[in-house]
Amino acid sequence: MIDVLSYSCLIIGIIFWFWGTLPLLGNRSVLFKLHTLSVSDTLGSMAIIFGLLLKIPNEWPLLLLAIITLAIWNTVLGYVLAYCSTESEKP
Repeated sequence: MIDVLSYSCLIIGIIFWFWGTLPLLGNRSVLFKLHTLSVSDTLGSMAIIFGLLLKIPNEWPLLLLAIITLAIWNTVLGYVLAYCSTESEKP
């Protein structure tokens, strides 16, 4: 049962990765593209790491640190990139 849940988390994470890259092909604004990419990348990476956590539970401190780091740094980096993007458009 744990293997099925682990593999399903890995597949969901990969689906989130691809789902976030699809809007890059559209004509939307840069900030919309950045938002969808950063959210889906964070959720997909967390799902993959959670799947690995179920698969190899003896590495839980390292994987938990990776989840926390992803949540913080992907969010901060998204805000910084969005801020720099809007600042460069000002006259």
